[in-house]
Amino acid sequence: MKKILITGGPSTGKTSLVSELKKHGFYCFDEISRELTQRMRNEGIEQYFLNNPIEFSKELFKLRFKQYEQEVDTFNFIVYDRGPIDVLAYLDFKKIEIPADLINKSKEISYDHIFILKPWEDIYVNDSERYETFEECINIHKSLLNTYKNFDLDLIDIPNSSIEERIKFVKRFIVNEKGA
Repeated sequence: MKKILITGGPSTGKTSLVSELKKHGFYCFDEISRELTQRMRNEGIEQYFLNNPIEFSKELFKLRFKQYEQEVDTFNFIVYDRGPIDVLAYLDFKKIEIPADLINKSKEISYDHIFILKPWEDIYVNDSERYETFEECINIHKSLLNTYKNFDLDLIDIPNSSIEERIKFVKRFIVNEKGA
């Protein structure tokens, strides 16, 4: 089973890409930060990350790590919409000290391919969970690049292009991997 991560800053097209990969028959784990944020909103905490960044980050890391550890034997490829290490990048972006346990746990993580989507102003939108500005998206992208580099994990840049072209780009790596 090959593990494939799709990462990038807010509103770069990750979820659209993962949704399309599902249509192409890939097993995909969905992004779960919106679910966590919404659950906490229902409990009266409007912006969980802004309210308590360490608690939010530890919970999100735990949920993403649980996805990462899950074995899905019937599929050759598992695609993740964001991963645990993204949590560290967001803390870095906010200049918040990263808890040592998250750093240590992150050392156990590896993927067969890590694709990163770059900031793209043409598709950038805000909503109730995505409150960052486009300029902040650019800085989050830099934090993602630095954080993955710190763990010696290579990122593959996906070009800013149509969803169809992005799918073709990702599948070229996967097809070559399969030897098809």
